Amino acid sequence: MAYRIAVLISGSGSNLQAIIDRIEQGVLDARITLVVSNKPGVKGLERAEKHSLPFAVIEHKQYPSREDFDAALVRVIKESGADGVILAGFMRIVTPVLINAFSGNILNIHPSIQPSFPGVNAQKQAAEYAVRISGCSIHFVDEKMDHGPIIIQAAVPALAEDDEKSLGSRILILEHRIFPQAVHWLAQGRLEVRGRTVVVRDAPPPAVVHIDSFPALVSPGLEQGF
Repeated sequence: MAYRIAVLISGSGSNLQAIIDRIEQGVLDARITLVVSNKPGVKGLERAEKHSLPFAVIEHKQYPSREDFDAALVRVIKESGADGVILAGFMRIVTPVLINAFSGNILNIHPSIQPSFPGVNAQKQAAEYAVRISGCSIHFVDEKMDHGPIIIQAAVPALAEDDEKSLGSRILILEHRIFPQAVHWLAQGRLEVRGRTVVVRDAPPPAVVHIDSFPALVSPGLEQGF
């Protein structure tokens, strides 16, 4: 039986789409049981509907606390039968209510090379800081924001003329490559957390891939189809 995931979004859902595409291509061994947005009318919900995926809108503003909101999330996710939770552009800080309900089975994506530039607008922070290298990270979720053990990272050159949009678009291409890969490893039970180190069983060695005309380093490397 395929590993069952709920995907949480707040916006366009481009990483949701990347996951859907790999599942439909038969390379990602998972099944989406539910897509949840904390905002109505976002494009990510259109993507879910287009692919005949169950979806729900749970507006955080309707709950008196983060814990109450997360309790509502836990209820619908468990009702969907999901084993794990994928935060794909979910712009909410989650609490132990959600974390403990799916301990060791919650992944998040962050558009920086962690631990740099935590929080919102990481691409803007990186461009304004004039970094020379930027990228993205997939990590397990713990009780600190953008902090949990890192599974896979990808690095791309940052150019002197970059702004938030240009750097962010380059990073986004990498996000769409490494996020489905990390979900696949989770689904296959190939991730082992040892302190802050995540061991990926039988992972490919670090490798250089190309996005447009730019080389990008991915560690661990990507498997075929990702």
